[in-house]
Amino acid sequence: MMGRYFARFDESPTRVVRKGNNYLKEYWGEGSNRARNWQRYDMGGDKKLSFEEGVDSYIPYAGRLKDNLEITVAKIKSTMCNCGSITIPEFHEKARLVLVSDVSISEGSAHDVILKEIDNQFN
Repeated sequence: MMGRYFARFDESPTRVVRKGNNYLKEYWGEGSNRARNWQRYDMGGDKKLSFEEGVDSYIPYAGRLKDNLEITVAKIKSTMCNCGSITIPEFHEKARLVLVSDVSISEGSAHDVILKEIDNQFN
């Protein structure tokens, strides 16, 4: 669930590209056509599942993870505190699945990415 967050750092294997005055990194979601990991979604049988669930896009480049580690850890701690936990075992114990709002679903989908189909607007 943190793929998009970590993909923006140098440690991610994707390349840095320049679009206009911005530096971006390539990013594709796990269920995207580019990931081609269909066996993960295959339920067997004669009919294979073949659907695209992720996006092929760009995300803002953020440099080295080492330079952003303090803020990354702070974000993780904040999320855990928002869930009522201050330790990982407590987080595991208290974690619950809950029904979310339409806004949460929208936020959980592809956002803060520049879709490749429209990337020529930056050229």
